[in-house]
Amino acid sequence: MREFSSLADMQALVGQELAVSDWLEITQERVNLFADATDDHQWIHVDQERCARESPFGGPVAHGYLTLSLISGLFGRALRMVDAKMVVNYGLNKVRFPAPVPVGSRVRARLTLLQVESIEGGAQLEWSVVVENEGGAKPVCVAELLMRRYA
Repeated sequence: MREFSSLADMQALVGQELAVSDWLEITQERVNLFADATDDHQWIHVDQERCARESPFGGPVAHGYLTLSLISGLFGRALRMVDAKMVVNYGLNKVRFPAPVPVGSRVRARLTLLQVESIEGGAQLEWSVVVENEGGAKPVCVAELLMRRYA
């Protein structure tokens, strides 16, 4: 966990990777719960037997949007803004899923601060977030994340 005591400390590091999260295992249970929550029960995610027979991935894979939704938690376990009273997700500029996330694998996020912009009551931070799969050749999610931080 990397901690920053002030926005100025972070601004001095724009353009640099500021934190890397711990690894998080992607279990079939997590994938199934996400499928239930989103009503997305496509067989490549939830049907282990069919995946073994027909999937080009050799088994079930996580939903891309599941991977995307994990960014907030990965971020929160990797980086803390000590002086911020509140931090909220503001949106995304760009999201891509270059590679699948096999069930049973582990992912982590690399966080690079791209830009800091003043807003009323705080700052808007733009981040490059690269989610990688342990041992994978390509990232599994690449996103430009916007968050608003209020002190």
